[in-house]
Amino acid sequence: MRRLDCGSHLDILCAVPCWLKLIVVLLAFPDILFCQTPEIDAIKAKAEKEAVKQVPSREDYRKQAMTRSGNPARGKKLFAGNRALCAHCHSTDGSGRLAGPDLAAAGDKFSRADLIFSVLEPSANIMAGFALSTVKTKAGESFSGIVKESSQTELVIAAAGNMRHKITKSDIEEQLTSPVSMMPPNLHTTLSKDEFSDLITYLENLKDVQSKLLNEQGTPLEIPRLMKPVKPVPVFGEGLNLHKPVWFGEHPVIDDQFVILEKSKARLTLLGKGDDGSVTRSVFVEILDEVYVTNDEGLLGFVFHPNFAKNRKYYFMHEVKDGARRGMVIGEREARPDLRADSGKPTRKVLEFDVATEFHHGGGLEFGPDGYLYIGMGDGGPQEDPHGHAQDLTSFSGKMLRIDVNHRKGGKPYGIPEDNPFVDHANTRVHREIFAFGLRQPWRFSFDPHNGDLWVGDVGQNRFEEVAIVRSGENHGWNVFEGFELFSTRYRNEGARFVAPIVSFRRKHGVSITGGYVFRSPPGKASSFDGVYICADYQSKRLWGIRQRDRKLQVIREIGNCPDRVVSFGRDRSGDLYAIGYNLGVIYKLDFSEAVFE
Repeated sequence: MRRLDCGSHLDILCAVPCWLKLIVVLLAFPDILFCQTPEIDAIKAKAEKEAVKQVPSREDYRKQAMTRSGNPARGKKLFAGNRALCAHCHSTDGSGRLAGPDLAAAGDKFSRADLIFSVLEPSANIMAGFALSTVKTKAGESFSGIVKESSQTELVIAAAGNMRHKITKSDIEEQLTSPVSMMPPNLHTTLSKDEFSDLITYLENLKDVQSKLLNEQGTPLEIPRLMKPVKPVPVFGEGLNLHKPVWFGEHPVIDDQFVILEKSKARLTLLGKGDDGSVTRSVFVEILDEVYVTNDEGLLGFVFHPNFAKNRKYYFMHEVKDGARRGMVIGEREARPDLRADSGKPTRKVLEFDVATEFHHGGGLEFGPDGYLYIGMGDGGPQEDPHGHAQDLTSFSGKMLRIDVNHRKGGKPYGIPEDNPFVDHANTRVHREIFAFGLRQPWRFSFDPHNGDLWVGDVGQNRFEEVAIVRSGENHGWNVFEGFELFSTRYRNEGARFVAPIVSFRRKHGVSITGGYVFRSPPGKASSFDGVYICADYQSKRLWGIRQRDRKLQVIREIGNCPDRVVSFGRDRSGDLYAIGYNLGVIYKLDFSEAVFE
């Protein structure tokens, strides 16, 4: 046997991964298989360990398929091909002719998570009527498959590949039902993770024509950019060291004065510009001692009362924490007579309630054209709303609330409008304050001053961001739906009607929607943007323009890009729009003068 000086040759492989080292050495020196040096043993052991690491687990497949949409055309080929073998047992034309369940409308019946789970763990949740049966005859024959027909005299068993076995019942000696699915348990291992995502996406896209068209219209593959974009022009913030601003708007009474809200400072500041262009600033109110502040929590929302000029009232929304208890507060305070700062009187708690986690508390406050206060509430977390808060009418979480802050009724520090949709609900535990439900994290909403439409930017979970117009009593789907796609069937109720969003953004377009405003042209200044809803993606800094008709998407464009992450928008009394930069603390006025929306 030829001997190998292992040490001298291993020196040249120091920069190569262990598994590759082993391959190189074995190819060059086959006798090394019989070499028992410590160096070779170490390489072999490490290579084996790395090889195990590189085999994707079921969880790896699941995670990728939940976050990567995949290519349905490639998935269709895999479905019909000889690796996945899906078409041997499943039809997709509604005929149900094969052994397994027909998948003609799989995307309407099952969520993406359901489809992934069914492929990864086929025996964990076998559909009723599709359990594997084994029949033994008196003649010693054995047949396995799915029972497709059963009469008083005959049994028909369907096996893979459209095979049928007709068995006379008087010939049956034993019939057993197996807890193991007919579907192979490791089918996914024949595919790469990308291929697995493609297959799941194909299954998810098997829908009836109406839902397919709705999805294709509302979830665009590509969003064109304007040739001449909208320009964000800095107007406030440079040199002011504003910290995490989340709300901005013009003072409702005093001309050329603006209010900005800093989340982590729990502070409202009055900003203005002097005759020489210099910025003036003064603290309107600071309530840090009342607000629980962390990286994601703090003073989240703010709004002036519509009659602020006379009653001097304004409202805010923030978290509180007392030991293990977490809660949300809607507070009311009063300005001093000159309306330039707070009066110093204590906060009146209008609404206070507990929340489950530190996530998804909403944060939007707006007065509607009806004079009532609307409150946007997130699902309260944790991720994926596992407790179904958004579908639960006995919880405030995942809802749009509507209350009357001008009247106190029923022992509450506010009134409930008589036309709220659930005022007369038979279940006494249902919250009468709820205006709409099925929302995940409504981060900023606004009313169109032209027609009163309530536009909501709802932050998505894994795959889609949503923009919706919300109306009284509606269920907007979370966590049963995310965008136009089923997300989970756990809290899906038979007969429930879900209202689809106007648009759902794919992950390549954005990961965190920031709701904005419908642009309305000032009198005498016609604009192609009139009636266009302006919003943004926080992470990518893209600005979007959306035009709709009857709550169906007509046109969507990427209208520009902001220098900073847009956490919120503002609107002044003349209708001009502003983007609030969260990281840099700069307020940008949006200049539409050279842009054309088409």
